[in-house]
Amino acid sequence: MQTKYVVVLGSLLSGIGKGIITSSIAKLLSMYNYRAMPLKFDGYLNYDCGTMNPFRHGEVFVLDDGSEVDMDFGTYERFLNSDLNTSFSMTGGKVFSEIISRERKGDYLGNDVQIIPHVTDYIIEKIETISDKEKLDVMIIEVGGTVGDIENNYFVEAMRQLALKRKVIFVDLTYVPELEKVGEQKTKPTQMALRSMRQEGIEPDFIVCRSDKALNDKARRKIALFSNLAPERVMDDHDLGNIYWLPLHLMKQGFDKMLIKELGLEMNSLDEGKLDAWRSIVDMKSRSKKPLTISVVGKYVDLHDSYASVKEALSHAALAYDAELTINWVESETLDESSIGNGLEVLKGSDGILVPGGFGGRGIEGMIKAIEYARVNKIPYLGLCLGMQLMAIEYARNVCGIRDANSAEFADCENKIIDIMEEQKKITTKGATMRLGAWEAMLKPNTIAHSSYGAEAISERHRHRYEFNNQYREKLEGGGLIVSGTTPDGNLVEFIEWSGSFGIGTQAHPEFKSRPERPAPLFKSFIKSALNKSAGISGGKYSYTLSASA
Repeated sequence: MQTKYVVVLGSLLSGIGKGIITSSIAKLLSMYNYRAMPLKFDGYLNYDCGTMNPFRHGEVFVLDDGSEVDMDFGTYERFLNSDLNTSFSMTGGKVFSEIISRERKGDYLGNDVQIIPHVTDYIIEKIETISDKEKLDVMIIEVGGTVGDIENNYFVEAMRQLALKRKVIFVDLTYVPELEKVGEQKTKPTQMALRSMRQEGIEPDFIVCRSDKALNDKARRKIALFSNLAPERVMDDHDLGNIYWLPLHLMKQGFDKMLIKELGLEMNSLDEGKLDAWRSIVDMKSRSKKPLTISVVGKYVDLHDSYASVKEALSHAALAYDAELTINWVESETLDESSIGNGLEVLKGSDGILVPGGFGGRGIEGMIKAIEYARVNKIPYLGLCLGMQLMAIEYARNVCGIRDANSAEFADCENKIIDIMEEQKKITTKGATMRLGAWEAMLKPNTIAHSSYGAEAISERHRHRYEFNNQYREKLEGGGLIVSGTTPDGNLVEFIEWSGSFGIGTQAHPEFKSRPERPAPLFKSFIKSALNKSAGISGGKYSYTLSASA
């Protein structure tokens, strides 16, 4: 059977949830046991997301194969509970890089290379190749940006051409605003956007309406009238408070059966086991809720999308323990001049403190003070990538007495506790040159790391170019720091811990592999420890003893 296609477009504005719609469609199809996977197109001319500022584009997500991709891939993997690879990420940079490469090799001799047909033909060729290789029943293609953008118009044209030869269903995500003073859902923006979409040769088969409140019948019928669709094909996607509800919400509106019929697929039986498993994850009404506050101290907290996977991983782990999670977002720069003696008031009441990854020297001292605050006050601590490196620096300074301890990334100091990897020193380009993707680690028995994973050999995803400096390993271990995990050859430090309370850092990014159906082990142990603190339960073997030098 030839692969069928669902193309998800935005006709009005970006940033309202095409990735969630795409993921929900893939999830629904998987519940009927169709093999459905998402592909994302982004029109920017970057080859990938690796060199983008989180403030500009949100989190850079990393796959097992080392690809640095759009944050929507995190949503895809979390919904589908499966791993994707680089072939499912298509950017303008990749497309034009390949076109130029082919032109230089002489593949187009005698032709002037043009958007149509050469670029559009290549896009269709690439999509069909991936579909066939992955043996997909359905590929769901998310088109980044908005229809009418110059950055993606050639890709939209390719989708129009794909529909001439393959079965393609177009789903348009729009926004229906409601003016507070008027109290009426406004459909005019969607009507105008549909005209723009028709100018591109696209007629949507379904329209999904994003709104603050449930789409009312009047607005639904008006949008249906102007889109040549039956009202039942205009779907409600109002704010549900939990993105994981959306597949069930669409199913309640009959979207799943309509889509399968429109695709021309045989109507498989709904897998009730998969449906019940998903419903049990998202339905929190019948569960007791334990309050929990986690402070995330970072340098990009003004844009929470910069830490999307951290937020989701905390939520997954909290869900596993029926905890009602509150995240206290703390801008690390505000702590730079704070004093441990004054208690860093913004961290008071924290049941746990987490320092995520990042690059550059801004806000670093504030993060180090937050780490010291966690250690001294016996607050459960989790450090991710940069958060692990700063944990080592804080310990070196305040426990081992190496007062100028720092990282080569931030300072030209004598004691570089964190230094650039040897193989990175001769690299001059930035894109895809870090230590990326899945790397194995060996864990030491009787440590937090080992008890969290329940295994000696584990694999997590990485994204960094600086490492723990082994020249200081003996001194820090002599001061009580525990190196609880390394690469299989023992050369690179992957996990460190302090004794006396729950405190662990990893050079990896375990948040990238966390799923609602399979929370990240390290996040689960962190949340469990934080809940114990909240309930006043002793940390057992992690009972705290203040170092005289702290």
